[in-house]
Amino acid sequence: MSFRKIVSIGCDHGGFQLKEALKKALAERGFVCIDEGCFSEDSVDYPDLAKKVCSDVISQKSAFGVLICKTGIGMSIAANKIKGIRAALCLYEDSAKFSRLHNNANVVCLGAKYLNESLAASIVEIFSETEFEGGRHGRRVDKISELEK
Repeated sequence: MSFRKIVSIGCDHGGFQLKEALKKALAERGFVCIDEGCFSEDSVDYPDLAKKVCSDVISQKSAFGVLICKTGIGMSIAANKIKGIRAALCLYEDSAKFSRLHNNANVVCLGAKYLNESLAASIVEIFSETEFEGGRHGRRVDKISELEK
């Protein structure tokens, strides 16, 4: 099992159904999912789930994180408040590729309102397979990290 295939996944109530479907689709593609919740459609606060998933990424329990809410926006905002996290809202395969290639994102945020299971799984797979390009992009990512200080 490649470490790159270990993903921490979390959602709020608005992303619960997509999370459950995505876990199955990812397992079929060889991923191991660490499910940090939520575990039903009962209302929860998305920052709590973002914190759990991002903690797994920072501690290297998982290679990257997947966060899902209705639009993906709230999860993205919450995750990006955590030092060391570069979360990207990805609603297209191309955005998943470039969030890794140019921004070295380590958390992908998905909007359940906009994505079906197949597209969500493809976005996560592209995100996991794309390497950071470095070069001039490395300088920019370093500047992002400096903003955390």
